[in-house]
Amino acid sequence: MKNFLVRTASSVVFVLLMLLATLWHPIAFAAVFGFILVVMEYEYWNITVGARFRKEKLLIAAASLFLFGAAFLQRYGCPLDLGQLLLFVLFPVGFFILQLYNKDQEAFKQYPYLLLPILYMALPFSLFHLFWDINASGYSGVIVLGILILLWCSDAGAYIFGTLFGQKNGHRLFPSISPKKSWEGFFGGLATSVLAGFVMHKINIFPFGLIHSMVLGALVASFGTWGDLVESQIKRNFGVKDSGKIMPGHGGMLDRFDGALLAIPVVAVYLACFGLI
Repeated sequence: MKNFLVRTASSVVFVLLMLLATLWHPIAFAAVFGFILVVMEYEYWNITVGARFRKEKLLIAAASLFLFGAAFLQRYGCPLDLGQLLLFVLFPVGFFILQLYNKDQEAFKQYPYLLLPILYMALPFSLFHLFWDINASGYSGVIVLGILILLWCSDAGAYIFGTLFGQKNGHRLFPSISPKKSWEGFFGGLATSVLAGFVMHKINIFPFGLIHSMVLGALVASFGTWGDLVESQIKRNFGVKDSGKIMPGHGGMLDRFDGALLAIPVVAVYLACFGLI
């Protein structure tokens, strides 16, 4: 019962934070998601390289926030000029100079783990800015909220259908990485997310056509599952169960947004290709 209450309280706080970030003001959006981005990166580093490379981590986290902030300012109507954008190249320059003074001769083997968060986390989170808008009518982040709801519905559907139909006699989805995941759970999550896309269209959260809204549900469920498997593979390779403890009863922020890291880029490409953003 105590664990249930802790998980419930943690979930309520998380949902309230997401509502604040997506519905109140773009500055709140940038602050909340920027914080989550940095937390995810440090969770990832704690899994892969441990407590070493403090200066390098700080530099990469700053580079990630620079990318995230540049995307935010572009959407906010205050884009950086070319000279300001080129400041980004100073981060990798500084990173490699730091390595000249690193006495650990094996440090170069850790470069991929140190640098990967820019591509794996900072880039997808920067694309989040494409889904909110600010105009004469004010700020609107309902599309971001809608996409998050699709992710949550996919996770919930996969859990429910996987528990009911996939645990005992189900068909394993990816047993080498996540033995508990089943095809029954995947298709349950897919159906739930597509249904959620239908609902998002009907209640005007998604300003797209019905078909587009349901396709988004399918894309989020599919690539969100792959995103979850990618993080599961990372944790399995390093013998870690949860990415962190920032959310009692639920793990870390990386555990909460692993699906989004692969789903968001695909959703952005889809919407851009059809001129919907």
